[in-house]
Order: sequence, then structure tokens, then C-alpha cells
Amino acid sequence: MKIISISRLIFILGLSFLCCAIFFQGTNIFPPIKQKTKQQYTGKELAERYCQMCHVFPEPSLLDKETWVNSVLPDMGMRLGIRNNDKDPYNGMDPTTANVARYLNIYPDSALVSLDEWQKIVSYYQMYAPQKLPKQIRTFQKEKADFPFEAKYMNIGDNSLPQITLLKFDPKASELYVGDYLDLYVINSKGEIRKSWKLTSPGSHIEFGEDTLPLVMTLGKLGPSDQRSGTLFRLGEGRNNKDEVAFSNLGRPVNFATADLNMDDTKDILICSFGNYGGKLSWYEDLNQSKEHILKNLPGATKVEIRDLNGDNKPDIVALMAQAYEQIIIFYNKGNGVFEEMPVMQFNPVHGSNYFEMVDFNQDGFEDLLVTNGDNRDNSPIDKPYHGVRVYLNDTKNNFIESYFYPMYECSKAMARDFDNDGDLDIVAISFYNGYNDLKDPKESFVFLSNNGGLNFTPSFIPEKIHGKWLTMEVGDFNQDSLLDVVLGTCVFNFAELGNIMAATGIYSFPQLMFLTQTK
Repeated sequence: MKIISISRLIFILGLSFLCCAIFFQGTNIFPPIKQKTKQQYTGKELAERYCQMCHVFPEPSLLDKETWVNSVLPDMGMRLGIRNNDKDPYNGMDPTTANVARYLNIYPDSALVSLDEWQKIVSYYQMYAPQKLPKQIRTFQKEKADFPFEAKYMNIGDNSLPQITLLKFDPKASELYVGDYLDLYVINSKGEIRKSWKLTSPGSHIEFGEDTLPLVMTLGKLGPSDQRSGTLFRLGEGRNNKDEVAFSNLGRPVNFATADLNMDDTKDILICSFGNYGGKLSWYEDLNQSKEHILKNLPGATKVEIRDLNGDNKPDIVALMAQAYEQIIIFYNKGNGVFEEMPVMQFNPVHGSNYFEMVDFNQDGFEDLLVTNGDNRDNSPIDKPYHGVRVYLNDTKNNFIESYFYPMYECSKAMARDFDNDGDLDIVAISFYNGYNDLKDPKESFVFLSNNGGLNFTPSFIPEKIHGKWLTMEVGDFNQDSLLDVVLGTCVFNFAELGNIMAATGIYSFPQLMFLTQTK
């Protein structure tokens, strides 16, 4: 017979009593942890709590004090049901967008926070935001590097307001497709207009098939809107001659990609409907709009690429979401049309994400990410030191580590190619300036980053002051000399904006296109 010590017996009986008390009372017998009341939360704690309902928490240091207090916080307040001076959040919206905002309860009628809580949040940002943001730090000497391109202007059509929203080079035919508002042109290697079409709205993307006519997407409304007037169609042979529309009533679509996503031997399509308050990222079986599968039911889908990222011979999806909850997401293909969502990067809501490419910078067999941020047209149109070009290296397991940053105000796009044929990837990047001030040199609205190896880049710039609002950029051998060239497209949203730029610069004409051809 095993003898139990008195001390151990007391311990066992005590433990049994404790378990029975918990079981029969159904509650924890330990004293409850004292919770804070709403009045005890600090402004930072409240900001973290409410801001992160919709996006990554933004630190006060991201914007200056004036922008926080007079612009960003009033908008955030309306999204929490706080009305400053009885301001109507729907004022100026088109009816469709206003209806979507009401349906999604973007601006609640009743406050989600007390006025005391809201004032603590405002005071927190007032106290810790800087008076001004620091200027971007540049360590290079731009006079030292030779610029390898020669700049040439080109104007096409008769539009008095340049609005280039689409540039796409067809390497098979050596032709450049240019979308300028409602006109779509095809330019050959001699700079001649070979064909043109009239569109129902500005073009946003085009894809060339091996044995089919080009697939063209139109945006619908150019500015922020939830109108569903975007389309997708096969481009016909002559002006105003298009095959039947494949997709209609799309919500401000900006990008698409085709592939056999469910591996049934038929092509599917992935569409980025950026929208405004509403939007989504969806794929459609067999290019059939009635066979929709929604991957992300949020606005801001901007760009997608299709890759096999885990080596299982299934096409995965990489997507950039650039509205509110800015992030890059991998959707891993699990087979049978099922995808598993895995965010790999998350950005703050004033980051201004707008473009990415997947390329292998360090030639280790795993694709890295080239990412730009510089969208500056919302509630904080100020110069931000964190705008620019970034390279994130893949650790071979699809975790991405920031390894290079080139500061560039209002950066709108960057593309990586081997321009000098030395075996590594160089970068070209553009800016889409809202306005001009002493911080913005028009020479730096385009930069060529020559790769010296090991992500050591030397920047060079256009020698002349060329004013352009570069929204679009494309790379290709346009003049068929076996060297890669670059073309930039100007987009001015309206005549009021054009007038403001003219007043600031004294420049009264902007080239629709600027070709940068390599000099041998």
C-alpha cells in the first residue's frame, strides 16, 4: 500500500476543492482584473482602437500637425459619426457613389465614439505630430551620372487636355497602344498612327493574345466614383468596330490578368475593380461574367500578377490593395478554384501604394517585389519623405524584406529591366506631381537607376526641365534598335488643374507623350 504524505494530501484536497468550486459556480473564483473605463483610456489607446477597425494604425509622425487637424482627422471623425460644423459628407458626390457610401455606412448617422473620446484622439495627434515633415534625404550627386536617354516629345490627336491613362507595347507587332481619354491609338516604330478607335470611357489596361484580338478594359469614371460603367471587350479591326462586350457594369476597373486559375483547361480572368467606397478583387471562370468568385470584397484593388510562388504547379495570385487597408496579398491556389489569403505586406493609410512588379533582383531563383508609393490626391496632399521606390527581397519563403529605398515625391510607377545589357536589373521611375514648389524639380520627375550590383543604384535624370504629369509609363524597343526605350504619358485631370499648373510654372503646353530612347 502506497502511503501519501500529509502535505501532499492537503495539496490534493485543496486542488479538488478549487476545481469543484469552478465547476459548480460556473465562474472564475479569482478576483477579476480591473478594466479601464472609457474615461481612463488615453488618446493613443483610443486612436489605436478605432483607427485599426479599418486600416493599420497611423503614427502622428506620418503627417504634419496642420494636415492632421484640418483635413485627415475631420474626415476620420465623419467616418466615426462625428460631424464638424454640420458638414455633409455626401456633398459633391454623384448619386451612385453617395448611395454606395450610405449602404456601406461609411459615414454613420450616429456617433460611434463620445465627444470626449474623440477630443482625446484629436489632442493626441495635435500633441505628437510634427510642425512640418522632414525633407527627403538624398545622398547622391546627380551631376556625376550620365543620362543614357534622349528625350523627344510627341503629340497625337487634337485633345487640348492630355489625359493619357493607358500605355502598352506589343512586342510581337512592335506597336505602342496609347489611350488618351476616349481615343485609343496604335503607333508603329516610325511614330505613325496606324489605327485608332473611340472608347466609351478612358482605357485602363490591355492584354495581347497569341491568336486573338487584344482584350481592352475601360475605366468608366476617371475620378473617384462608384459608378459601374467600366467595360471589357475584344478590340475590333477598325474605328468604332468592336467585338461584343464581354464584361459590362464594372466598378472602376483598373487592371486584369488572364490564366487558367482553376486548371480546367479554359482561360479565366482576374479583375481589379478599384471602385471608391466599394470595390472588389474577383476572378471569373471561362471569361464569363456570370461565373464570379470574389477574393476580396474591399475597394482599392490596383494590380495583380499570377505566379507559382510555392512550386506546386498551381497559379497563385499576387495583388496590391491600395485603399484604406493598403497591403500586398498572396492568394495561394489550393486547387479546385479555392484560394488561401496570406498578406505579406501591410502599409499605413497615407502610404499611397500604387504599383508593384515581381522580379528577381538578386538572381537566387525567387522573385522579389519592386513597389512604389506616392498616391497623393486624398486628404493629405503634402510632400511625404517616405514616398518613393522600394525593393523587397524574397527570403526564399515568400517573406519580403525591405532592402532598398529611393526617395521620390509622388512616385507613381517603377519598372525593372536590364537596360544596359550587363546582366542585372536597372529601374526607371516616374512622379505624378499634383503641383510644383521649391521641393520639386521637374528634372527629377523621371529617374534612371543604374544597377551597380548588390542593390547599389546610381540615379541619373533628364538634363532639361521637362514639365509633365507622368501617370503612365511603358518600356519596350520602340525604334527596333535592340535597346530598351521608355515612353511616358501625361495626364491632367481637368482644366482647373491645368490652369493651376500653368500659373505655378509658366508652362502653357504639356506633351502627351515623351519618348526616351537610348543613345548608343
